[in-house]
Amino acid sequence: MSNAPLIVTALMGPADFNWADDLRRAHFPPERNVLRAHLTMFHHIAPSLEGELIAALKRLTKAAPPRAMLAAPYSLGGGVAYRIDSSELCAVRDALAEQFWDGLIPQDRAPWRPHITVQNKVKANQARALLATLSPAFAARPFDIAGLAVFRYLGGPWEA
Repeated sequence: MSNAPLIVTALMGPADFNWADDLRRAHFPPERNVLRAHLTMFHHIAPSLEGELIAALKRLTKAAPPRAMLAAPYSLGGGVAYRIDSSELCAVRDALAEQFWDGLIPQDRAPWRPHITVQNKVKANQARALLATLSPAFAARPFDIAGLAVFRYLGGPWEA
């Protein structure tokens, strides 16, 4: 078993993944963009909990995929992200958080704000410019959540 922390994400349907990943490739600083587009639910679960985590994810994914909506882009200060609104996905995360609470890091104990980051680690004026470009064309729409996934954090890149 690896000692790399585990990351839990919600998987996007193919069309939404391609849309988000295209935006990320276009606007994320290339030297920092070591990941494809993703929707992180937990940033750090202890590797010792892998078996229990996989079992919990299998149990929680037996139901229909959570319904979600793409919501307006917003500022991260040094970047831009799109909100994802989904009470159903939040309920899945809440169930996992309750089960693994004692092992969660402070970042994962904080209130969750589901989002997809399309730009980060840039100057504030660059982020404001992108937000000003993306906002006028934005229209809320359904967003496809296709499942859940676990990755190992490898100091930058992730391993499924």
